[in-house]
Amino acid sequence: MSQGEPLRVGVIGGGYIGTTVGRLFNQDPRSTVAALAEVDEETLRTASQTLYVGEDSQYEDYRELLDSEDLDAVLIGTPHTLHYEMVMAALDRDLHVFCDKPLTTDLERAHDLADRAERSEQVLMVGYQRHLNPAFQSARERWQGDSSGSNSESDADSNLDANAGPNPEPEYLSAEITQNWLSRFEGTWRTDPDLSGGGNLYDTGSHLIDGVLWTTGLTPASVSAEMVFADEERRVDQRALLTVEFENGAHGTISVHSTAPCVREHVHVWDEQGAVYLEGRQWEERRISRIDADSTTVLPYVDREQQKDKAEAFLDCVETGAEPPATARDALAVTALTETAYESARSGERVEVELN
Repeated sequence: MSQGEPLRVGVIGGGYIGTTVGRLFNQDPRSTVAALAEVDEETLRTASQTLYVGEDSQYEDYRELLDSEDLDAVLIGTPHTLHYEMVMAALDRDLHVFCDKPLTTDLERAHDLADRAERSEQVLMVGYQRHLNPAFQSARERWQGDSSGSNSESDADSNLDANAGPNPEPEYLSAEITQNWLSRFEGTWRTDPDLSGGGNLYDTGSHLIDGVLWTTGLTPASVSAEMVFADEERRVDQRALLTVEFENGAHGTISVHSTAPCVREHVHVWDEQGAVYLEGRQWEERRISRIDADSTTVLPYVDREQQKDKAEAFLDCVETGAEPPATARDALAVTALTETAYESARSGERVEVELN
């Protein structure tokens, strides 16, 4: 990228993520979508129209795109199991990378990418949007923010705590998301475990797991999981219930239900001072409330005008060299807990989470 010229972004995958996040890059004056790779001919045609990519910069093979185009960054919006090789190929060419979640569905590869990202001068940002959500940012301040009362991540009520003092530690939590996932995605790559890595726990459930871990700062130590699978091979979960023990002694449940008629998300996190409650319907903005020890419910102010979109946050990091909102190390924790949950569900035993 020359001084003053927009960042040239190559989009790999012309589906929902490629076109929606790709449009955000086109709308930001600091970047432009310069090329597109997509294996499906019709999707390539329609996505190229959506993103204003000329015929000479349209490719079926992402490797040809990387070798032929003068790019500064790539947006990867392909099926989950393809992410690793594409991220590595982009980093090998010194490109910045925005990759949709999950970063990878293999624990060894997740470690590899986390280590690689931390050695690289390039930005590797993962598409976990709760890191940009003011409600989740505000909740995170309660347990991980500046206990003096200043708020470094959002303009919401500092620490979500009526009384200034040391940050409390989460003690127990419950998190749930429901969705009509199975009927909506039956017959697509999302229900093909060779492409998705599993079932809904690796899809919408990945956002829920990430939201819990990132917001609380808790490190999972072990998990016992029960699952109902939609396939005979027991690879595609349609219902998952995780009972998680964390390193600080906290515990909680995380559940993903894929045959509900609509989307609802509920997260309760309790500590010695009370609780924080995050909720939302469909894909609308999440809401936050605080429950005090006397059972009073408080609705803290959340300034949504300050919220950045994914492309804006990514471009800020490229410009400043700052750590991205959702890092490869964050994504590693999600993959570790998810993979361990599948192992537990199939073995019927509690399994330790190996993060190191």
